[in-house]
Amino acid sequence: MPELPDLTVYVERLNERVRGRRLTGIRLSSPFLLRTVSPGIDELSGREVIGVSRIAKQIVIELSDDFFAVLHLMIAGRLRWYAAGKAAPKRNGLAAFDFATGSMILTEASKKKRASLRLIQGRPALAALDPGGLEIIAIDGDTFFARLRATPHTLKRTLTDQRIFAGIGNAYSDEILFRAGLSPFKQGKHLTDAEAHKLFAACRDVLTEWTARLREEAGAAFPDKVTAFHDAMAVHGKYKHPCPVCGSPVSASSIPTTRPTTAPPARPVASCSPTVPCRACSRTPTPSALKTWRARHPSRA
Repeated sequence: MPELPDLTVYVERLNERVRGRRLTGIRLSSPFLLRTVSPGIDELSGREVIGVSRIAKQIVIELSDDFFAVLHLMIAGRLRWYAAGKAAPKRNGLAAFDFATGSMILTEASKKKRASLRLIQGRPALAALDPGGLEIIAIDGDTFFARLRATPHTLKRTLTDQRIFAGIGNAYSDEILFRAGLSPFKQGKHLTDAEAHKLFAACRDVLTEWTARLREEAGAAFPDKVTAFHDAMAVHGKYKHPCPVCGSPVSASSIPTTRPTTAPPARPVASCSPTVPCRACSRTPTPSALKTWRARHPSRA
C-alpha cells in the first residue's frame, strides 16, 4: 500500500503537472470505483485544479469552487502518467483523469477492488473524510507522546491506525520499529520516556529519509515503481534474511488486521528474532555475522 513517502512524491509530481490546469474529464473503467452519487463527474469536468494534497493515505485533487476528487489507493492501487487521451488498461485500469498536459491513469493489481474515488463539494464534506490522525512530521514530541500514551493498542497497530497517526502503513511501521529497537507488540502507554523519544525520532527519520530517497529515485519523472518492498529496507519483506545489525534471520510474526472479518487475514510483522520480535536489533552484532551479511549484500553494507 502506498504510504506517506510514496504519496508525498505522487502529490509533488501531480502538482507539477496539473496545478493551474483544467480537469477536462474523468473516464471510469470500473463503476465500482466511484463511491459517491453527487456531485457527478460532469460537475467537476472543466474546472481548474487549485492543487493536490494528501489526507492520511488519500490523495486530494482540489478544483475550483470547492470541488474535490479524493482517491484512496488502498493496497494495490497505483497512479500512472501518460500522454493525454491514453486509454486505461483493460486488465487493471479503473479510471483516467484527463488534463491538457496528460492523463493520470489509476490501476489496481488485485482481484479485490478496494481502491476508491469520492467526488465531493465543500470543505465540511472533505473534513469528514479525514480520519483524524496526526502528521508526525508536523507535530512536536509532547504531542506525539500524549497521543501515543492515550492509545491502548500495540505499537504496530498504533502507528498504522490512520485515526491516530497519518500516512504510516505496514512497511514503514516495520522499519520504524526496527530503527527504534522496539517490539511491535509493546503498548505505547507502557513505553519509558527514553523509548518514546527513540520512537518519535525513528518515525521522523525513517519517513524523511525514505521520502528523500523516493524523490531522488523518481527524479523529474512520474513515479512508476511504487512498491512496499525495497532492497534498501532493513526488515520489511526480508523474511529469513540476515538482520543488518545482529546477523540473525529476520522472522515474521502475525497479528490480525483491524478489518472486522470472521477470519481476519494476517499482517506480517518483520522482526529479527524468532522468539522476541524486534529485540535482536539491540544486540551487539558478532564480527562473523556482520562479515557474512556484508558479503551477501555489498550494496547495503
